[in-house]
Amino acid sequence: MKHLSLLCLCALVTLYSHKGVLSQTPSYGERGSDFGIQVFQQVVRSKPLENVVFSPHGVASILGMLLPGAHGETRKQVLNALRYKKNGPYKMLRKLHKTLTAKSNQDLVLIANAMFSQKGFPMEEAFVTTNKANFQCESRSLDFNNPQGAADEINAWVNNKTKGHIPSLIKANMLDSGPTLLVTVNSIYFKGLWKSRFQPENTKMRPFNGGNGNVYKVPTMSQLSVFNIGMATTPQGLKYKVIELPYHGNTISMLIVLPTDEDTPLSSVIPHISTATVQSWTKLMHMRKIRLLIPKFTADAEIDLKTSFEALGITDMFNKGKADFRHLCGQPLYVSKALQKAKIVVNEDGTKAAAATTAILLARSSPPWVSVDRPFLFLVRHNPTGTVLFMGQINQP
Repeated sequence: MKHLSLLCLCALVTLYSHKGVLSQTPSYGERGSDFGIQVFQQVVRSKPLENVVFSPHGVASILGMLLPGAHGETRKQVLNALRYKKNGPYKMLRKLHKTLTAKSNQDLVLIANAMFSQKGFPMEEAFVTTNKANFQCESRSLDFNNPQGAADEINAWVNNKTKGHIPSLIKANMLDSGPTLLVTVNSIYFKGLWKSRFQPENTKMRPFNGGNGNVYKVPTMSQLSVFNIGMATTPQGLKYKVIELPYHGNTISMLIVLPTDEDTPLSSVIPHISTATVQSWTKLMHMRKIRLLIPKFTADAEIDLKTSFEALGITDMFNKGKADFRHLCGQPLYVSKALQKAKIVVNEDGTKAAAATTAILLARSSPPWVSVDRPFLFLVRHNPTGTVLFMGQINQP
């Protein structure tokens, strides 16, 4: 049987406000993100002390692109995992992609999707047109009989779409383990500018208590400003802080999650996170003037998604005997690889604080210090749709 290499790429170069409560029924952005968060939880369970960066939306996009080609149990498993309706949520996915790639976000988020197929490989026309309509998905032909040449071409596309931040996604040996017919790629590049910039002169070396018990001196940014902040509790009674950092434009935010008690490991809070949890934070947070200290950090990760997908019920697509992609092409196909690469850079970059914020800062008071000086979780969220573009755990900046 022929196989399909599925490669999900997400790149992030970052730095994040919002108002508006979503309805109780989860949006398609939230449903896809929820599945992605579950994959993230599977991954970090085996890497509790590492830095992990991940794109929940990127994973949902790849599955969304494969969905029109899937049939029977293979299709059912994807729909169940994503909690999508049986008929396929194509109008909603099209609307979501259009919203995320709107002009208002074009300086912050670049999402690009492509399918690289073997020359002469007969993809069903309906499959190609559906993906072009829903995800503005490019289709290109390559010669996978020359694995190095094909890998170079895919990596060049990825490098271009992520503005050089992920120069390489795949290696030639990933393409020569069998007759590769199709490689599906999703790329997300994000560069947020803080709404309220951290001044570089305030960045100082400060201690950070790493997840492994060691103390590191790391460049730590600092600013006195008004932030949305709140306290939440897990069902087990563990308390944690949530701080919202708005990006310029106000549609995308970074949310920082920090256990309140220094003895509470981050790994005991992460299993509690879902888009419903994130939604609940909006009611708990309030604007408060604080001195926020947060480390600069860069992290990247390469994650094999196959094990996590299988643990969450998506098994047939990887099985030669069971995979059913009859609406993708007339030949039997299965998925051989599911991979994601992601990268995040967080630094001082941003725009100057708004005049209104500056005025508030002049009020006389002694604001509390909130120091992110131990392992923390971050989420980068598109607030109008609830889509989680990126999330990660940072054990050592």
